Amino acid sequence: MRRANVASASTPADPGLAELAPDQRLRRLELTVTRRLNGLLHGQYRGLLPGPGSEPSGSREYRPGEDEVRRMDWAVTARTGVPHVRQVDADRELTTWLLVDGSASMEFGTAELDKRELAVAAVAAVGFLTAGVGNRLGAQVLRADGIRRFPARSGRTHLLALLRTLLAAPRATAPTDRPGRGPSARPPDLADGLDALHRIANRRGLVVVVSDFLDGLPDEPAQAAPWERTMRRLSVRHQVLAIEVTDPRELELPDVGLITLVDPETGRHREVCTSDRGLRERYAEAAAAQREQVHQALRRSGATHLPLRTDGDWSADIVRHVHAQRRMAAAPAGQPRGGAS
Repeated sequence: MRRANVASASTPADPGLAELAPDQRLRRLELTVTRRLNGLLHGQYRGLLPGPGSEPSGSREYRPGEDEVRRMDWAVTARTGVPHVRQVDADRELTTWLLVDGSASMEFGTAELDKRELAVAAVAAVGFLTAGVGNRLGAQVLRADGIRRFPARSGRTHLLALLRTLLAAPRATAPTDRPGRGPSARPPDLADGLDALHRIANRRGLVVVVSDFLDGLPDEPAQAAPWERTMRRLSVRHQVLAIEVTDPRELELPDVGLITLVDPETGRHREVCTSDRGLRERYAEAAAAQREQVHQALRRSGATHLPLRTDGDWSADIVRHVHAQRRMAAAPAGQPRGGAS
């Protein structure tokens, strides 16, 4: 069932981003972000992910279970006899790197937005929220024909050009449907994109990965995903935000009789009778286990996890996430801190 999409998904009744021209979709995204997100998240240089920077600003007592051992301030610990960790301020100029999954599995959707359009909305939110004087934004987009690179630049024009390119990009198809590509050709996967990003993201900053994170998930949940190691290396130097994009039909099947499931990565078809209640329950259990596997892999990688659904209010989800991160960053020592992991 991994990466299986419902081929008979119905077209949403309300017009979504798919029915609008790229420029109209772009204006709709910008209005949503600037009016709703920026209206609730005031303040410059607070960051989309408040946390470690690179400029020393002092020390504080170590909080077991919350602080990383590698940030221990051994000099202060030895002098006081109490464990302390270093505190740092974020750089005044932020460089944000985006890795956007444009593989075939992101073309699926049964709500107002499909997964790819939701990924573009997430990119718009990140871009407008991290915009500022001197801040730069770069991106790498995984596509069937390779990795499309956008150098890190500042300014609204650069961000709008990136969003326009993502909105107007051709739809990905199964390998067997791509003209001019041999059967052995392999499109780049998430691990390839992270490796490429690790080579160019030299300056400390924010790394945002937008994907469904289903690339190469092992059959054994205890095994590491192929992209996990590189993401862990990125999280050592950068703040890493993993935005997981899902659709409700990937989590549970409706009772609609006989349907055809299609693997968008291989083009394989399989007919399934959804009237079987036991099958629907097994599907839901397997999907829940798969999402938990992704969550644990991201947690081991040291990334902050933000799940978004095509049938949810993505702007409200982002607002809640950023507020939770800011509460965690501002919580005084000894006070419990909650929020998304």
